[in-house]
Amino acid sequence: MEDFEHDRLGLYISVPFCRSKCTYCNFASGVYPASEHVRYADRLIEDMAAATAWAGRMRVDLPRQVDTIYLGGGTPSLLAPELIARLFAAMSAEFAIDSDAEITVECAPGQIADATLEALADAGVNRVSLGVQSFIDSEAQGSGRLHSRTVVLDDLKRLRRAGITNLNVDLIAGLAGQTFASWQESLSVLIDAGVPHASIYMLEVDEDSRLGREMLAGGVRYHAELVPSDDTIARMYETAIERLGAAGLQQYEISNFARRGRASRHNLRYWQRRPYLGLGLDASSALYAAEPAATSGPRYVLRSTTASDLKAFLDGLEPAETAWLSPERQHEEAWFLGLRLNAGVRPSALRREFGREPVERALKVVASLTEEGLVTSDGRTVRLTAQGRLLSNDVFEQFLETVAEESLLAAG
Repeated sequence: MEDFEHDRLGLYISVPFCRSKCTYCNFASGVYPASEHVRYADRLIEDMAAATAWAGRMRVDLPRQVDTIYLGGGTPSLLAPELIARLFAAMSAEFAIDSDAEITVECAPGQIADATLEALADAGVNRVSLGVQSFIDSEAQGSGRLHSRTVVLDDLKRLRRAGITNLNVDLIAGLAGQTFASWQESLSVLIDAGVPHASIYMLEVDEDSRLGREMLAGGVRYHAELVPSDDTIARMYETAIERLGAAGLQQYEISNFARRGRASRHNLRYWQRRPYLGLGLDASSALYAAEPAATSGPRYVLRSTTASDLKAFLDGLEPAETAWLSPERQHEEAWFLGLRLNAGVRPSALRREFGREPVERALKVVASLTEEGLVTSDGRTVRLTAQGRLLSNDVFEQFLETVAEESLLAAG
């Protein structure tokens, strides 16, 4: 990567508070008393103030100039307006925020009070992501959401009136009780809503979620028996790509669709391996070493993750996990993160960054995946096929395993 791509920072602020826990969710979030909100904001502000000193101890570059901010969760909009104002004031005190920075806050429909909306607009928030998941009321409520279709559409109007027009809506294909017909209806409502961005996720049932535990145990409380088949979910996803594309929302990443110029700049930072600092519960960071590697090649990258237990985080008892990513590991990530994007991966760029040998080994894997119909190459760019996007987790796993084997053979 060129140095100019490292001169801006992305900030991710984790806010783990929810009004209810969704059945499919395995994130480090939950329902906590409002009294914890103040303690949490205090801790976030302390960590912001200490970030520069921490970066110095870890010997990593921490750019001061910020061009993307993302408050995720959880439900950040549950914070009181005065806490939102304090957090943004602390960010402005510690970092230089670009005048055209993309500033995103995740919100739950029906949980954006008028005072909160005013505080978000005053803080400079210019993008909101709504966790809708379904426009069919029974499906949304069955998965633990507290909103209705009417509430979502009303919130979209309120956000636009407040001047926040860069809006994303999340939908999930595969919710319990969802049918192909109801999925089509949700897509129709999404398209008619005219939002410039949509995220479409195929349900992945994690054994640490309530729904996942029920599916393993064969229970019925969360309607695990009504989860659509894998084939139906795949058909829903394929239909979303077709219908959203026809409506002007072009797919640019496995799960993300946008009108021209409306792709999420913050999320692109992850896939393009640009630096970001994560603050809050279970938040990750990726920062480049301040000094070059001892040998020729790219600088090492420090990955860190904060505590995942709220009490440990608030008390400062659990240290962040940290690990240095070698150039070899970065090369692997460049492939599987880059392949998430419809733009794909350019081997020529990776040769300049990592050298010829590792890229040639990776291209052997690409040749094998091409034969399986999972990737395609025009000689300049390698991309996932439509089938490859459906099976992306399998593709990435196979890619990493085979590249690792090739590297061991080359070393031995």
